[in-house]
Amino acid sequence: MKLSLCMIVKDEETALPRCLKSVEGLFDEVVIVDTGSEDKTPSIARDFTPSVYSFAWRDDFAAARNFSFERATGDYLFWLDADDVLPPASREKFPLLRAMLERDAPNTVFLPYLSGFDAHGTPSLSFRRERVLKRCPLARWVGRVHECITPFGRQCSFDLPVHHLSSAKVRGTRNLDIYRKWEKDEPLSPRDLFYFGRELYYHRHYDDAIQKLKKMLASDGWYVNKIEASKVLSSCFEAKNEPEKALSALFLSFVYGEPRASVCCEIARLFFTQNRLLEAAFWYETALSCHDHAAEGDFELPACRDLTPLLGLVCCHDRLGETAAAFEYHKQLEALYPAHPSVIQNRAYFAGKGLT
Repeated sequence: MKLSLCMIVKDEETALPRCLKSVEGLFDEVVIVDTGSEDKTPSIARDFTPSVYSFAWRDDFAAARNFSFERATGDYLFWLDADDVLPPASREKFPLLRAMLERDAPNTVFLPYLSGFDAHGTPSLSFRRERVLKRCPLARWVGRVHECITPFGRQCSFDLPVHHLSSAKVRGTRNLDIYRKWEKDEPLSPRDLFYFGRELYYHRHYDDAIQKLKKMLASDGWYVNKIEASKVLSSCFEAKNEPEKALSALFLSFVYGEPRASVCCEIARLFFTQNRLLEAAFWYETALSCHDHAAEGDFELPACRDLTPLLGLVCCHDRLGETAAAFEYHKQLEALYPAHPSVIQNRAYFAGKGLT
């Protein structure tokens, strides 16, 4: 069984060595497609592999990724971005992934994708990506930006996390510009409307974002994307200083699926900013009981199931004058995150009140 790593890169001279060193010796073949670098990216790539190709960029990430897949010869295709790495624990488990591919012959393998790491190395975001594909005509990327592969055949998940790290590369309005051009060429799918709306929100085009997100929510799009769209829609209304509409957008997410911890924490935060402490405490408590939906494809925020709501409950009960209750939540949080800066600060605060 031959396993190929496929990458597309552009102007990644700072991030690419870190990525390639993290996977050195793991793959039978490394295919790197450069889409128009003006720095040392191509020469760095050639230090690691002879299979370096040029691709004329045409504002289409799927086209570039498909080109990389077409140049690969492996039985299985594994993709990474230049600002991704395999951490040491994943390197150690890599032989187990190979053995699983040999034994079970799946078509689509999902791996955890972790990002937003804090100073302690804890990720703020976790979700699954289709990461390893059996080489066949169905292994095709779609979407000019935020591209994906429709899962096919026998599907499975494997616990070998990929870490997405920060990069010095400035991306500016690249994605937004692609969406605007794309929209003029053809109708966007519900998934693309969601990501278009999110890009508009990132660039503070709130009214346009609201329009795209509402259109997506009125479509037959995937329920997980609709839940995420509700969250972004809420953020747009909050940015426009319309708190009631922001709350309504979050409650709308319950139409599409079981309440998510991240949604409950956002509802609680909005109530807290209005000094509606009892309502805030209720929704922080609710967040503690929410399930992990990462296996469904959610953009999971693990902290929203313990760290964020417990901190919120400490603050709510303290403001309500319920010091004993606040301290109980602090002790729960301290048992989970003893070295967290907020925990350390609250420990000193309660010690000052004679509670240790």
